[in-house]
This record gives sequence, structure tokens and C-alpha cells, in this order.
Amino acid sequence: MAGRTMQAARCPTDELSLTNCAVVSEKDPQFEQHVTVRNVTHKYVLTVKTHAGVVPGTIAFSLPQRKWAGLSIGQEVEVTNYKFDKTRQCVGTMTVEIDFLQKKNIDSNPYDSDKMAAEFIQHFNNQAFSTGQQFVFSFCDKLFGLLIKDIEALDPNILKEVNASSKTSKNQIAIGLLLGNSQVIFEKAESSSLTLVGKAKTRESRQSIINPDWNFERMGIGGLDKEFSDIFRRAFASRVFPPDIVEQMGCKHVKGILLYGPPGCGKTLMARQIGKMLNSREPKIVNGPEILNKFVGESEANIRKLFADAEDEQKRLGANSGLHIIIFDEIDAICKQRGSMAGSTGVHDTVVNQLLSKIDGVEQLNNILVIGMTNRPDLIDDALLRPGRLEVKMEIGLPDEKGRVQILQIHTIKMRQHNLLAGDVNIEELASETKNYSGAELEGLVRAAQSTAMNRHIKATTTVEVDMEKAEKLQVDRNDFLASLNNDIKPAFGTNQEDYASYIMNGIIRWGDPVSAVLDDGVLLVQQTKNSDRTPLVSVLLEGPPNSGKTALAAKISEDSEFPFIKICSPDKMIGHSEIAKCQAIKKIFEDAYKSQLSCVVVDDIERLLDYVPIGPRFSNLVLQALLVLLKKTPPKGRKLLIIGTTSRKDVLQEMEMLDAFSTTIHIPNISNGEQLVEALELLGSFQERERACIAKAVKDKRLSIGIKKLLMLIEMAVQIDAEYRVSKFLSLLRDAGALGSDNIFGM
Repeated sequence: MAGRTMQAARCPTDELSLTNCAVVSEKDPQFEQHVTVRNVTHKYVLTVKTHAGVVPGTIAFSLPQRKWAGLSIGQEVEVTNYKFDKTRQCVGTMTVEIDFLQKKNIDSNPYDSDKMAAEFIQHFNNQAFSTGQQFVFSFCDKLFGLLIKDIEALDPNILKEVNASSKTSKNQIAIGLLLGNSQVIFEKAESSSLTLVGKAKTRESRQSIINPDWNFERMGIGGLDKEFSDIFRRAFASRVFPPDIVEQMGCKHVKGILLYGPPGCGKTLMARQIGKMLNSREPKIVNGPEILNKFVGESEANIRKLFADAEDEQKRLGANSGLHIIIFDEIDAICKQRGSMAGSTGVHDTVVNQLLSKIDGVEQLNNILVIGMTNRPDLIDDALLRPGRLEVKMEIGLPDEKGRVQILQIHTIKMRQHNLLAGDVNIEELASETKNYSGAELEGLVRAAQSTAMNRHIKATTTVEVDMEKAEKLQVDRNDFLASLNNDIKPAFGTNQEDYASYIMNGIIRWGDPVSAVLDDGVLLVQQTKNSDRTPLVSVLLEGPPNSGKTALAAKISEDSEFPFIKICSPDKMIGHSEIAKCQAIKKIFEDAYKSQLSCVVVDDIERLLDYVPIGPRFSNLVLQALLVLLKKTPPKGRKLLIIGTTSRKDVLQEMEMLDAFSTTIHIPNISNGEQLVEALELLGSFQERERACIAKAVKDKRLSIGIKKLLMLIEMAVQIDAEYRVSKFLSLLRDAGALGSDNIFGM
């Protein structure tokens, strides 16, 4: 049939407008099923229906069709029959953009795209569609505006197969014929608040939230591989998994993460870089104290402002809203336990309430991720830590040796690139020497080594000048790192060598088998702590008379253990402390010890810690109870702790039921005979051989009882006078000190 000139008209009924067909009069010569409608500039292919209400000589179009084709009422168009080439023009996959037709019909109900696709194919079966075409579709008594995004042709070779619908080619076509085995994919319009569920929706709008070109080293994060893996598993797996499966599981995304741990271990750095790693909105980083405001209601308003963008986007875009990240640094400043601040204005409580309601209140948001950071998780309100709020709690602890290698490599990468790092610097060696160093302390170590290297090239005369010739050959070498390691940067959770060095400044005097036995037992206890998985907590009490060298032996055992964390809990550090302050100080030492893989705590002079005096008797029950709890408390999984206690009043501890808190007790005796005394004098080397012989003769077969510490004091007093009087003076001092029996052994 040759082309006919016809006039454009309005569609006679609403039902026909929903068919996506052009309508002609029943009285006009019959067209075939599909026609080409040509105006001055373009041509369009449409499917044709007949209706008695159409005036002969006109062709009726719905309003969306007229908008799409640019037709006006009464405009002349040329209409000719169109025949599809079914080998090349059948629709394999058609992507359709969908939105509510009218804003007043908007709702938040989810629409099943699978049912929608089935009804679409049934309703529009065997119809012509063109890329860019606009039309109206009725589903669940709602009207939707549709736009054809693209059409892929069906592979003609598989039309003969039974299950052909899933095997489509990737040939893009401008015009296609919709068949019963075509696949229709719905894509929500960009600004639409329509919620689609099911498999027949596009996946392009759900691109991965993980930035494809990220890696930890470039971001400057090292030693946190396991922690990040755990965070990813809990917080992001549901966001990168195919959304259809997530919806079928009824899975809700994690909305909050709490990062806690010692200062300088990478909490803030990790939170800051998570924003760069994700294809999300720019994260909002807030310091906890910034939220607080002196005016009533302003603190709560500050919380609401943080969530305003996420709320607005969720209202507009629903489930397709982007991810909004809000990072709270020092979250304990604003989220303390409600009711814990006596006499306060209650501002903290209302801020916590506001935050709780925003994260997981009645009108809950599903497009947020709140990351909180603190080194005091014990201060945070319990309601904030329940599932649905900050449910992923991750300890960012001290890095292990592998992590320290990564961190040192990150901080020396630029020096390596520009050949400023000497060849004798071994990163693995530095990592093994920096036990219990945090990431910040390792960075400080690198800075200190750089400063040491630079200092070699500075001429400090009357003016400070840089030796430019040498500066150009500047290299940071191994000695620079070792100097910084020994002098500049010490780990906060490490070993304070000055602490125990003062207790063993004269060395350990092995005056007899008892000393060797104690040290051998100490080695066994250290080995047990290191190697036994059944006893992560090992505790030993060194008891004996005053001045017998208990503290020195405890310090020696702890030093020889080479544990990365060694702390001495000593009464001299707590002079003037109240009972509560003393308990907190002791508790902090133990809490710090739990942060290290291997730790040793020496609890020195326990009766002095307890404020024990025999008059009364009196002691601090508060400190006693704290010690009893801490001595029995097993360290966290993967951590091991050796506790060495010392006391001169075993009987008192027995009455206080403290002996049972220790795994074992070792007795430290005094020097008890002449042979041991002479052995000690020989090791100390203060007397000549002749003098020692005289002393040996004087104390032969006599009962002695003197501590090594007291003996050292007496020797040092005696050697201050002339050589000929030293021996008699020493023996006199020995008698006055009560170290010998009451019989007159000197013939005086």
C-alpha cells in the first residue's frame, strides 16, 4: 500500500492512550499491523489499532506520543505500512526508564520489577518500539511514564531453541519488535523516588561502592589488613553484593562502626581513608567536642544538620540513595553514659538521645554509615553500641611485626624513590626492634632518623649553615635509625628501661644456689607464658625478708624475658594518691598490658601498695579488692601476661587471702652462712683476698641472716675508711645490724 497523507489527532479514549498504539478509523482503508509515520524531519514506527471514534483521514496519537514525535493536532503526516525483518529486528533485551507519571501519585511502596516486566510483555506483545520513545504504562492501578533507553536485538539463530529468552546478542538497534520471549529491564529515572525490587531492574545504577583504584599503601595505611578485612565483611559486604540477593535475604546494611584502641594506631587515619575508598558522598568529619554548644538546643541541632543531606536524599531517591558517611572523632566526648554526669545541664544526655534516634530511630535511615572513634570505649552509652547502631566494634591495636614492616615501608617510600635511604637500612630489622610501637611512633621514628641525618650536614658556628656539598649526598643510614630508637622515640606501651635498671644497677649477685634457683624458675615461668596456650596468665609471688633482693630479682626476670611490654607497679609512683586514684593507676597498668601480645607486670612491695601497717592493723580494702581481681583476670584472647609480685609480709597476704591469687610462690632467703657471705664479697670485689680470708675466719660456723641489699650497704660503709680498719669495721657493722648471733665472736 502506498503512503497516505493524514492529519494528526487526539487519542479518543484513555484506554487507547495506554496501548502505545496509533489509532485510525475503522472506515479508512486497512493498514497492516505496523506503520511508519513521517513528518517533515523524522519518521517513526508505531503499531496501529482501529476505533470507531476516530475521524476518517486522521491518525490519533496519545499525548506522550505527540511529545516524543513532535506532532501537533491537525499536522499532516505521511503514513505507510512497515514490515519488520524478524531475523534482525526482534527485541532481545529492552531497557526502559521508569518514573511516576504524576508527582501526586508518588509513594514509597516497593514495586516488583519481575511482575512489572511480565505484565509489560503481555500488554505490549508484538508491538513496535523505538529508542527514545515515550509512553504510559499502568501497573498496580498506578500510571508510570516510560522512556526506551536502548534496545538489543535477539540473536536469530536461537529463535528455534526452547529456552532462548536468556541468550541475547549485544547488537544495538533503533527499532525493535517486542516478543513474548524478549527481556525487559526497568531502570529508575535519575531523580525518581520510585523503589524497584526484583531481578528485572537494571544493575548499572548499582555500581560498586568500592573505588576500583584504591590500595592501602598509597593511602598510607599499614598493619591493619585483618582489621580492615573484618570491617569490610561486616559493614560493606552487603553493600557490594548483588542487590537482588540482598533484598531476597531481607538483609539490612550495617549503619555504624566503632573503632577503638590505643592512641596513634590508625583509627582516625582509617576512618578518613574509608571515605576515599568508597564511591560515596564526601564524608563529613566531625570532632566530638565541636558538636557541643552553650545555647540550649544548638547541640542537638548540630547533630540533625549532619544527617539532613542523607534524609533529604532518601526521601527523593529511596533505596537508590548514595551512601553518606559521617565520621565522629573522639565520640566519647559527646556520647557518655546518660545520667553519669552528676550536676550537669543534661546537654550530653540530649545529644546522645538525638544521635540514637537519627541512626536507628522510628524514621530510620538506610543510606548512612556512622564511624565513631575513641580510646575510651568504656565511657560510651550502651544504647549506642547495640546492633542497628554502632554494631561493628573493631579494636585497632598495636601493629604486629608484619604490620610494622608495612608502616615503615609507607613512611620511607619517598626516601627510597629518591635514593635517600642508605643500603644498610633493613626495614625487617627495624620492625623486629620496634616491638609495641604504634603507627604514629613508627612515623615519629622515621622523622627522628631524618633529623639526625640532616643534623650531620649543619654547621653550627656563630650562624647555622647547611653544608650544601654534603647535603646533596644526604642519606639516612642504619645508625640514624638506631640512634633515634635508643634516644628519641620510646613506645608508650613499651618497656621503660630506666624503671627496672635502677633496681638492678649493681647487677645480680649470685651468692649461692638459692639465687640461681630463683632465676632458673623465672626462666621457666617466662617460657610457660610464651609457649603455653592453656595458661595465658602466669603469676608468681617472690616473698622473703626485707633487703633480700626480691625487687632486683623480679626486675632481672622481667628484663631477661625480653617481652615487648614491661611495667613495674611500684608504691613510689603512687605517693599521695587517694585510694581511688591508686586503684585507677594500677588498673591502667594492667589495661595497657592487655594491649600487647606479651606483657610482664611487676607488682612491687604489695603490702606498701595496700597501705598496710601492723598497728591496728590497717590496710586499704579498696586497693586489695582491685589487686585480687586484676591478679586473677585472664588477658584477652591472643594476649599473654606474666605477673611478678614481691612482698616481705607473706603472713599478712595469707590473712588477706591474696596468696591464692598467685599461681606459685618462691621464697627469697637471706645469706645464711659464712660460705655464702664470702662468695658475695668475692663477687662484689670490694675487699682484698687477705681481707676476705679474715672475714671468712671470723664468721666460720656462725649463723648468719642478712639480705644482699643490706650487705651491700654495710660493705660500702666499711670501705670508706683506711684499709687496715676495714675488716674490723665491717664485722662490727655486721654485728650491729643483727646479722650474727649474740655470742661474742670477735673477742672484744
